[in-house]
Amino acid sequence: MLKVSIIIPVFNEEGNILAIVEKLTVVFESSPAIEFKIIFVDDGSTDQSLPILMSLSAKNPIVFYVSLSKNFGKDNALMAGINFSDADAVITMDADLQHPPELIPELLNWWKQGYDVVYAYRKDKNIHASFFTRVRSQLFYYIINKLSDVKLENGISDFKLMDKKVTEVINKLPEDKPFLRGIIKWVGFKQIPIEYEPDERSSGSTKYDFNTLISLATNGLTSFSTKPLSFAIYLGFFFSVISLLYIPYVLMSFYFHWDRGPGWASIIVTIAFFGGLQLMIMGIIGLYLGKTFIQSKKRPKYIIQSSNIEIPE
Repeated sequence: MLKVSIIIPVFNEEGNILAIVEKLTVVFESSPAIEFKIIFVDDGSTDQSLPILMSLSAKNPIVFYVSLSKNFGKDNALMAGINFSDADAVITMDADLQHPPELIPELLNWWKQGYDVVYAYRKDKNIHASFFTRVRSQLFYYIINKLSDVKLENGISDFKLMDKKVTEVINKLPEDKPFLRGIIKWVGFKQIPIEYEPDERSSGSTKYDFNTLISLATNGLTSFSTKPLSFAIYLGFFFSVISLLYIPYVLMSFYFHWDRGPGWASIIVTIAFFGGLQLMIMGIIGLYLGKTFIQSKKRPKYIIQSSNIEIPE
């Protein structure tokens, strides 16, 4: 019998846990030939998520939990769940029920047809998201696709199925801050995208604010591309050339005795402009140096606080 693990990261989702288990149970009944297991990864929740998971796992034999010692971030929580799975395939999804469990049979169907990765991406028309959220999301993927070496569909999500051969490769990657959406596209294998329409969030509020998206975009860019460094070089070269055009003006003003005046305003503006440009370029370089520094420490991606499931051999 095939084994499939459902990996669900949880951060303050006390109002959604019981609902998603109920919906998944209905889906499982439609695939009796597959042995399912639900692995919740509590990512340092401060509400009642962990007590609910512990109580639920004690009553339901297919529900398991892994509790992290603090909030390590969604991607690290997913990595922890994948590491605890010994299934033939894993399905990752959010706990807020915006990823429709009813789509799981379709993911399984494509997997049985030979696809190693089946990933879902949102339809362009997301009626449950505000206009600002949709624009923000489109801008995020536009920047990622323009500046990184991996191409992501607009609206690609963490709702996906991965064969065991894929998860085994991912588990061996030593990245400190994994960007899983990019990593899964980067590892290759036979992949297929499917479109889905997200449901409305069942309970609670989204954890993806503007600052989170900026952090995610920065991590994605610096993990899969050196184009920002190239951009800094080109930008510096461009302004160096522009500054050379000022030399003829200085020579002509000296020869023709043009009124040069004190010029303090133009000097201050020029210094401030180029100073800001230099700081920006140094910041880009600093991001890469910082990632190298953190990576060299080889700290674990996450720390397990408690669990009712053992890491497979």
